[in-house]
Amino acid sequence: MIRVVLPPHLRNLAQVKGEVELEVKGKATPESVLDALESRYPVLRGTIRDQTTRQRRALVRFFACEQDLSLDPPDRPLPESVASGHEPFLIIGAMAGG
Repeated sequence: MIRVVLPPHLRNLAQVKGEVELEVKGKATPESVLDALESRYPVLRGTIRDQTTRQRRALVRFFACEQDLSLDPPDRPLPESVASGHEPFLIIGAMAGG
């Protein structure tokens, strides 16, 4: 099981409280986690990544084990501690403004 922490606005949209636990088929990568998340919560499609290009939205960041994975290839394996469920995969809404 992969543990995923969503920002509050996406938790509200998906109507979940706290962490989400997902069963990921195959290798645990950011892409496979997002595929599982969007499959379980279809209302999140298009909120984290573009529906057509499947690229991460500009103001969304991914973290695991205190490392920013946002610019890594989406098919790069997640750290073992995340894949095993010991550490969460964090989806963060970045701040912008002036």
